[in-house]
Amino acid sequence: FLLIAMVVLARVFPFQKSYSEIFNLSGFIDWGIAGIFLLYGLKLNLKEVIRDISNWKLHLLIQSGTFIIFPLLPLLFYPLAKETEYYDIWLSVFFLASLPSTVSSSVVMVSIAKGNVTSAIFNASVSGIIGILMTPLLMSFFLDSQTENSDSGEILQQLMIKVLLPIILGILLNPFLKKWVTKYSNIIAEFDRLIILMIVYESFSTAFLEKVFSAVPGVTFLILAFSVVFLFFAVYNILKFIAQKMNFQRKDVITTTFCGSKKSLVHGSLFLLVLGIPDDKKVLFLLPVMIYHSFQLFYVSWLANRIAKTSAEDENKKPKLEEI
Repeated sequence: FLLIAMVVLARVFPFQKSYSEIFNLSGFIDWGIAGIFLLYGLKLNLKEVIRDISNWKLHLLIQSGTFIIFPLLPLLFYPLAKETEYYDIWLSVFFLASLPSTVSSSVVMVSIAKGNVTSAIFNASVSGIIGILMTPLLMSFFLDSQTENSDSGEILQQLMIKVLLPIILGILLNPFLKKWVTKYSNIIAEFDRLIILMIVYESFSTAFLEKVFSAVPGVTFLILAFSVVFLFFAVYNILKFIAQKMNFQRKDVITTTFCGSKKSLVHGSLFLLVLGIPDDKKVLFLLPVMIYHSFQLFYVSWLANRIAKTSAEDENKKPKLEEI
């Protein structure tokens, strides 16, 4: 609802360039991005990561779902979209498919559904780190002809300064500040949300001021909405099928499907600013990420609670020890 509120605010009261003299919104967002990844490194539980490495089949399947199966699905439609008016729409969906998994919501949903929480923490954390390399790599095959005045060296520098270095610094400071981060985890979560909301507000302000939405008609929105919902169910069911064929335990199947089918709005918003995507196309790239983020929160919340209820009913049906 706050994301929608930011879009409405950007329409009613867009952030003009002249306002930067009073408050530098772009600078605030840049520092916020670095802050998010610094906190990400601080929150990383290295002991749990090391402890769960042995469950390699589960981890391999989840990461394959995120960075192989997900991008391959829209890639199948590339020949149809290439050199057509729908190419940018296709590229925005491929951008979504190239993103890493979420951290907090993946873990929360797996916990609600009574899945393997430790593996969820491991994979959500590892996914964000792999995404630093994989998302720009996957996008580089298609962005060269799209980005205006893009410089791969500058993009790499931005990724180093805003993403990689803060994470490394956070990991180094982890032993000293872990307790502080845990204590103020609620405030930190609000800071994450604030930066995402500011990115959405700035992007949509630019879009409304430059009348970008004339290039994103209702039909385009419907195509994007259908595409991202189709992607979710396709990946979710493919991962579920593979996990069951590999004879995973019930809790590992839950973790595989939930972690492997999620995409991160945080990383999507941040990569939007460092991959050299032109300003007039930022909203088009942000739309599928926002639609997917909203859909996965609502649907997977309902699904996690339904799975938890089914698990509880199954447990109640089992004969108790004293009854045997």
